[in-house]
Amino acid sequence: MSMQRGAVTLLTPGTRITDTLVVDRPLGEGAFAEVHRVKHEYLGWQAMKVFKRVGSLGQTRAMLDEARLLSVLGHRNIVRLFDAGAVPTADGVRGYFTMEYVAGGSLQRLADAHHAAVPVEIAVEAVEQVSQGLAVAHAQAPPIIHRDLTLENVLVGYDATGMRVRISDFGLAQRADPIGRRSVVPGTEAFTYAFMPPEVVLRQENYSCAGDVWSIGTIAYLLLTNSQPYEPRYAETWFSASRFDDPPLAPSRFNDDVDSELDRIVLSCLETDPSDRPSDAAGLAAAFRRRRESRRRASAVSSRVTTTPTDQAQRLAAQALGLARHPSTLSEAADLMEEAVIRSPHLREQHLPQLLLWRRGVMM
Repeated sequence: MSMQRGAVTLLTPGTRITDTLVVDRPLGEGAFAEVHRVKHEYLGWQAMKVFKRVGSLGQTRAMLDEARLLSVLGHRNIVRLFDAGAVPTADGVRGYFTMEYVAGGSLQRLADAHHAAVPVEIAVEAVEQVSQGLAVAHAQAPPIIHRDLTLENVLVGYDATGMRVRISDFGLAQRADPIGRRSVVPGTEAFTYAFMPPEVVLRQENYSCAGDVWSIGTIAYLLLTNSQPYEPRYAETWFSASRFDDPPLAPSRFNDDVDSELDRIVLSCLETDPSDRPSDAAGLAAAFRRRRESRRRASAVSSRVTTTPTDQAQRLAAQALGLARHPSTLSEAADLMEEAVIRSPHLREQHLPQLLLWRRGVMM
């Protein structure tokens, strides 16, 4: 979601929404809504989603279905809802809701910052948290299916616990049919084709929880390889059945740091037959958890053999500690230390508490 420079928006900076809520600046826009940063007098920064189109009161209420779905999904990896209502704008009254503001931006911004592939353990941590959040939606009765998971719709930030991602933009989410446990596919122009499963994009079948799993697999593949798993070739388009003829290469073919178990998990999400994928996000989260626990045990054994960090990791950590003495370079210090702890498990154990404090702006 982006906002063109000089674009006319529904709300302008300084607009007072309520006695305690004032518009600060636009953050971006999509086909159906604008998002603005707003300041709450007591709660601080929030994000406000304002819908562009409106007809009857019933249509406005329908647009706020996203807020109703979010109101039942209380989880640290799903963006938190604060309030909903209607606000006067330059084009008339529009529905809005306010939600958590995440300063770091989206997974797309994280991927762009790394240019090529995102470091494996950062990518895996992000995708595991997406799976954990979505598992709560899939566990509803009937399940809530997101249907529009993309790099742009997952927000990334750091808090006192470390990296924390939050799933956002439930504008296309629906509760599944209680019998078939699938959601109806609306007009596909609203969807991002690169993240749509083949049963939807080719056969117009209804979305299921396994369709969301496909989208998570696509996100994981992109983060690990900087490539689409089923990218169109030659004269193909996103609607070409032939682009699904050959299975994607294992992520490890692009990225030497990807292990065989991670290959297996990601490729299982990208099976063209939905019955061959993890059936829902809970199953996928469990697979990531088993891999993480297995690697932790292996790392513990390895660390008893050698705990000496590499020279490069030590240099990065030393630079970070020097920069952290000055408030103006604390952010740069955190970036260097983040790279150091990723390169060395020993340094992660030693310096991660400092890194998390630095991310909060606390000097030691």
